[in-house]
Order: sequence, then C-alpha cells, then structure tokens
Amino acid sequence: MKHIFIFAFAVMISGLLGCASQSETATAQTRETKQNQPTKPAETKAKPTVLVELFTSEGCSSCPPADRVLSQLEKQQPNGNAEIITLALHVDYWNYLGWKDEFSSKQFSERQSGYAERFKLDSIYTPQMVVDGQTQFVGSNLGTAQKAISDSAKNQKANIEISNANDKLKIKITDAPAHDDSYVWLAIAEDDLRTNVRRGENGGKTLDHVSVVREMKLLGNLAAADKIFESETALQLNSNWKKENLKFVVFVQGVNSKKIFGVSKLDN
Repeated sequence: MKHIFIFAFAVMISGLLGCASQSETATAQTRETKQNQPTKPAETKAKPTVLVELFTSEGCSSCPPADRVLSQLEKQQPNGNAEIITLALHVDYWNYLGWKDEFSSKQFSERQSGYAERFKLDSIYTPQMVVDGQTQFVGSNLGTAQKAISDSAKNQKANIEISNANDKLKIKITDAPAHDDSYVWLAIAEDDLRTNVRRGENGGKTLDHVSVVREMKLLGNLAAADKIFESETALQLNSNWKKENLKFVVFVQGVNSKKIFGVSKLDN
C-alpha cells in the first residue's frame, strides 16, 4: 500500500511539473509572438498647406535675393506648422529694359495686377510675395514670409486629391470651407532651372530658380454653395520642360476675395 501511495505521489508531481513547463512554454511563445509582430506606425496628421507666390523677373536686380528666399521656403520648409507650396511667376514688364525673361508671361503680370487691386496698391512691383492671396510684401523679406505662413496655416483648407495616370490629371476637392465663388486653378511648375543672364540689370549673373510656373490654366469654378469639385484634364507638356522636375499645383481661389481656400501639389 505504501509503495502504491509513493508511486501515485510521484505521478502527481510529474504531472504538475509538466503542466508548469507547458505553461511557461506557452507564455514564452506568446511573448515571442508579440515581440515579432510588426509595430503599427503612429498616425501623423498632414500639415496644413500654404500657397506662396513670388512675382519676379530676371531683368530686375532686386529679384535674385527674393528668388533665394523662395528656394529656401520650398527646399528647407522652415515653418514646422505648415507645408509650403511655392510658385514663381515671372512677369513680362521688365522685358523691355535690356533682357527678355524666357519664363515671363503677360498672364502673370495680369494676375499680379489683380492682387494690386485687391490690396489697393498704387502700382505693381517686383519682387512681390503673396501668401495665400491675403498678405503681400517685398519678396526678399524671409521673416515677414514666415510670419505670414504661420498665420495662414491656422485657416481651414479644402481637401484636394491629385493623381496622374497616362498624362491625365484627376482632381478631387472635398470639404471646402466657407468660401465665396471661386476658381480652381492648375499650375504646372518646374524646379532646378538656371539662366546665364547676358544683359540688363542682372547681366553677367547666373540665376537659379525653383517652382517656375510654365503654365497656369483654369480647371473650373467652385460656387459658394459647393463643397465638392471633380475634374480630369489631359496634360500637354512642352518638350523643353524636364518632366522629372515638374510638379502640378492645384488651388482654389476666391474670385473677389483672392483668398486661397485649398492648395495641394503632386510631383511628377
């Protein structure tokens, strides 16, 4: 009887040790499984976008410093609370003073005149920087630019989705904030351009440019009561443009207020 009891006790101890071993193994396996699972990245909220336009000219000796400020805003993105989207619009009214700017357009001069009317300016000038269609100042003033960008980043903007398939650009705008009747614009801009200026105020200088607007076209209208807009447009790119340096900027701008209610870009 004593032998039977000892044998039963040994079996019981062995079973308990086996259960403990299995429990420890299962715990270890669970711990290892959790450790090997990929960590889900924290979701980051996209920064608000701000549009910065620079009216400039290769024929203006005051413009190269402003061109460098625009380049700094574009490449360094110094305002941590906003994504800065830049456009350089070369005006044509300097072309008759010794040097014809190949990037210039009468359309851009007329656009600047519209801002002069909005800001009640006596005349237009270069270099002029305009932030979100609401603030204007001398384009070489980086400090003023950063403050204007920070202020504009607080404003609600529409959500703009841009996609490019087989040189067909699709645009979808949703959640537009309260706005007046607005235009929807597409600007095709090119980075990393360089010009050796031979005459005029910048004669003998080599000028580097970013975000040079090659074409600006009207995609449609967004009525004051509308919050959604969709469009598709075929891209006709000039063979002289470097496709790898192009970007497509879509923005919503009030017809009368000139305020930017949404802006986004797609790199080519």
